[in-house]
Formats: sequence, C-alpha cells, structure tokens
Amino acid sequence: MTEPQQNKGEASKPLIKKCTYCQEMKPLTDFQRRTGRRAGPYSRRGPCRSCRGLAPQERAATSAPSGEEANLSAAPVTQYSLEANTAVHSLEASLPMEAQRPRRKPVTDKARERHRQRVRHLLSRLKPADTRALRLNRNGMIRLRGKTDQGRRWHQEIELDLAMTLVRERMAVIVNPYTVRRLYSNKEFRQYVLKRDRYTCFFCGGYGDTIDHLLPRAKGGHTTPVNCVCACNECNQVKAARDVDEFIESGVLQPSPDDFEAPDNPDTSEDTLHT
Repeated sequence: MTEPQQNKGEASKPLIKKCTYCQEMKPLTDFQRRTGRRAGPYSRRGPCRSCRGLAPQERAATSAPSGEEANLSAAPVTQYSLEANTAVHSLEASLPMEAQRPRRKPVTDKARERHRQRVRHLLSRLKPADTRALRLNRNGMIRLRGKTDQGRRWHQEIELDLAMTLVRERMAVIVNPYTVRRLYSNKEFRQYVLKRDRYTCFFCGGYGDTIDHLLPRAKGGHTTPVNCVCACNECNQVKAARDVDEFIESGVLQPSPDDFEAPDNPDTSEDTLHT
C-alpha cells in the first residue's frame, strides 16, 4: 500500500477519546489541544469541552445516569450499537495506558499533605551540583546543547546565571568549562515528572496530567526537575502566577470522585530520579 493510500485509510477512521469526567467516548474535536507539545493523534486534554466549564458537583450530576438512560441501556442491543461497542473497545485497546487506569477513592487532607511531603522529599534529594567549573567563552556566554523529541541535536548560547541554575537544579550537566548539556527533551521531561509524582496533582491530590512550576516563570522560575511538579488542569489554570503557599492558603479546588484515577505504576518510588 502506498503512502497516500495509507494516509487516506487512516483519515477515514474516526478518532475517539474517553472524557476524564463524564467517561463518554467522544470525537477528538470535542477536546482541547495540549499546549507546548507536537500535534499527534491523541495530543488532547483529558476532559471534553462541555465538562471543562462545569463545577465538580455538576460534573458528578452529569456523569450519573438518569432513569431514562438506565431504561435505554436495558433495551435490546441493535446491530449498530454492537458495531459501535466493538469500535470503542478496539480504540480503548489502542489508547495508551494513561487512559485505562482503574478508579480509586478520593483522598483526604491528610493523604494529600502526605503526597506533598513525599514530592518535597524527592526534590530535596536532588542536591545542587557544583558550578564553579563553568567559564565564559569568548562571546561571554555558555554553550547549551541538547536533543529534540525526534532526536535531532541543537545548541544555543545562554547566560552564565541561567546555565548555573540549570546545572544546580539538575536539568543540565557540565560537559566542559564552556558547555552544558540538557538532560531531557521536552517529552522526556514531561514523562519524568508525571511518573515521579505518580500522575497525582501536587495541590488537590486528584489525577494530574500537566506540569506546573512551583516558582512561576513570571517570577523567575525555570523548567527544571526541582521547580516542576505534576498538577491537574484546573489547579494549573487557577494557580496561574501565584506562589505555592499563597495558592494553597487561598483554598485549593476540591475535585469530584470522578477525577481520581490510580497511576500506571503504583510501585514507582525514588528510583525514578535521575541525577
């Protein structure tokens, strides 16, 4: 099969995704795209557009089936519904493991604080590296090199202060006195933080699939393992450029029971840290 025919066959297949809140299979056009990532077949956010604007209580009411829906579900299944269920199951099997997690009970305030202490303990283990070996080149800069998500090499020149911050916060290592190398690509860094925090929001304890900066970038924070934690989409949007303590004291959003999902690897521990 030639490439145009293959692309034509892929385009004819419907792309469906399960909503994190209402648990309904909907087309990808009902989900917002993720920012800061390459476009892909399933690079969409977890909740659909209709559920994103609802409060947790309204989402719980919408996710609960009504009496008429229960009667309809008890009716005989037609041939069309059988084909639709077969297509849905095949799509669920092709989805990544992130969308197939079992449920778990909502966490308490004590468990939420215990999770924050665990993340802070993991971050404290990332001891700052020695940056005294760095030297400015003839342009008065430091060379930073790394790789893209596709494996292509890139390099640029950055200031000494930024290079020292990246090395101290374990985002880069010193190659020679004039060069530092970034440890993670954008995709690798996102997966690293999510697995380290067990896909659990640092603020509310619900399911999280985004990255948030403890010290906002607007206030001088950088995208490093020490400054980034896992967060749900709502906490990430509401926190904005506020500090962590200020956001927690102001009242963290309390997610509904539908927002809680167990991680892929519950045995993930400090061994996932890379130094």
